[in-house]
Amino acid sequence: MNTDANYQEFENIDEEQLPVSKHKLHDWTHFAGLYAAEHVAATEFVIGATFVALGAKTKDILLGLLIGNILAVLSWTFITSPIAVETRLSLYTYLNKIAGDSMTKLYNWANVIIFTVISAAMITVSATAVRFAFNIPAQLDWYPTNLWFVIIVLCVGLVVVAIAIYGFKAVTEFSGICAPWLFVMFISGAFVLLPALSLSDLGQTIPNSWADFVTLGNHTIWTGLNSKGEPGIGLVEVIGFAWAANTITHFGLIDMAMLRFAKKKSYGLSTSTGMMFGHYVAWISAGIMGAGAAVIIGKPIVALDPGDVAYYALGWSGFVIVIVAGWTTAIANLYRAGLAAQAVFNSHSRKKTTVVVGVITMIVACFPFVFSQILPLLTYAGLLVVPVGGIVFAEHQIFPRIGYTRYWSYYKHLTFSTPAIVSWGLGLVFGFGLNMLDVMPFYYLFIPTWMFTIFIYTVLAGKYGAKESYPEEELKEKVRNKNIEAYQDEKAKQTTKTIKDHSLLSRVLGIVSIVVLAITLVLACIVLFGSANETMYIENRDIFYRYAFVCTLIYFVTAYWKLKRGKNKNI
Repeated sequence: MNTDANYQEFENIDEEQLPVSKHKLHDWTHFAGLYAAEHVAATEFVIGATFVALGAKTKDILLGLLIGNILAVLSWTFITSPIAVETRLSLYTYLNKIAGDSMTKLYNWANVIIFTVISAAMITVSATAVRFAFNIPAQLDWYPTNLWFVIIVLCVGLVVVAIAIYGFKAVTEFSGICAPWLFVMFISGAFVLLPALSLSDLGQTIPNSWADFVTLGNHTIWTGLNSKGEPGIGLVEVIGFAWAANTITHFGLIDMAMLRFAKKKSYGLSTSTGMMFGHYVAWISAGIMGAGAAVIIGKPIVALDPGDVAYYALGWSGFVIVIVAGWTTAIANLYRAGLAAQAVFNSHSRKKTTVVVGVITMIVACFPFVFSQILPLLTYAGLLVVPVGGIVFAEHQIFPRIGYTRYWSYYKHLTFSTPAIVSWGLGLVFGFGLNMLDVMPFYYLFIPTWMFTIFIYTVLAGKYGAKESYPEEELKEKVRNKNIEAYQDEKAKQTTKTIKDHSLLSRVLGIVSIVVLAITLVLACIVLFGSANETMYIENRDIFYRYAFVCTLIYFVTAYWKLKRGKNKNI
């Protein structure tokens, strides 16, 4: 059965369109690093300011973000991860199997556009730090007004494209290096600027109690009044915002592209590094940093860009964090955009499509409007793709349980799935219709939209052929899957394996990288807890700025050196 003829079929198919082979699966640590880095991003500075502008209260922020982010982790764990691990396919490939070429191409084009713009926005955010460092004027129009800003955007974008073209492994390696440092720097930034807030409101460098901290938050950060001076959002809205922020990737199933590499379904819990350490801690820290920077500069928090906030929180390390945080999110989203483009132009490799999409992304990134409109884009993009996630969920999880045939459209050789197209269209009408009627908070619209689409697709699919049996086609599919496994096993034997590097130098490099992170955090703690008065605070803050930057340089040199040594240990 496993003949060269069987294998030749798969030799002509790009590996991104086949199930992930066993030897390419990753441990939970890969996903912990990937999600931590992706979701501790430059946008956290913007979202932190958004909660201030929306008028949330301190207690609602602390509790609402906790609940909302837990719900997001559970969504990845129980909705996205099981389908990804069972199929080992990206959403783009899976959708082609159940909905045909027509809908898949339409959907993939939508994703190319969405992820290109998101990636472009992250590149633009990174460029704001470099702009600030070189005293280039802020870009306030929808188009660039400074040639040097364009040059900076293109240089930053080149790094993003260069890493993304090498695929999932390169993305996880880069994220794995950045994640620990990003987490430490967001916490440190909050520690460094909290005394500035406390001095301005309480007349002392640190709140004396939890009650004092809540009072400080209510007075200077999350005041309960929005930017218009009116009562702002409450607990329910904060929970919904946190849950819906990544709807596109969990309910929308986009992250099948990432989690298909997971060894176990439970690795969906690894997203908690991004949600709890990333969104929860980073959003709160960003709010504190933004409010502190606003006090020092004398401007409203909503008038600051990420470069301003990061510099006054972290000094020169602030420039690095905005650049790196923008990169980590841009790279992951450009990888997704490249996958979607490759699914449209399946005669080309993912590397080629990623390069083309990357060039377009860099051009789009030169226009600052993509950054200023990123939050509406994320929200509407989520509602756009959730119906498709509902269709895939129904096909994979519900159909086998009600006696319908999974992959029925594929077995009937349909290139146009009427149930899928109609269900997606009706799902969009339903979701955006609810939004126009304003019947519930916008952040929760993805839930009824998802459920509505599942119901419509199940009913229509049953009428178009899902109720029928296809024993002959199912047998062929099983044989094909076995041939794929055998083919991949043969390929695995020819693959160079990497072994862990336990040499003394590598251990020393690892220890040094951890120590400099610890020193950075200790310096931030000294600023927060060791400043008895304003004079000491300013002195300690300057010391932090100086040595935190030195620690940053040492960390990236040692962490990257250790990574390179590990990559050279092959058998």
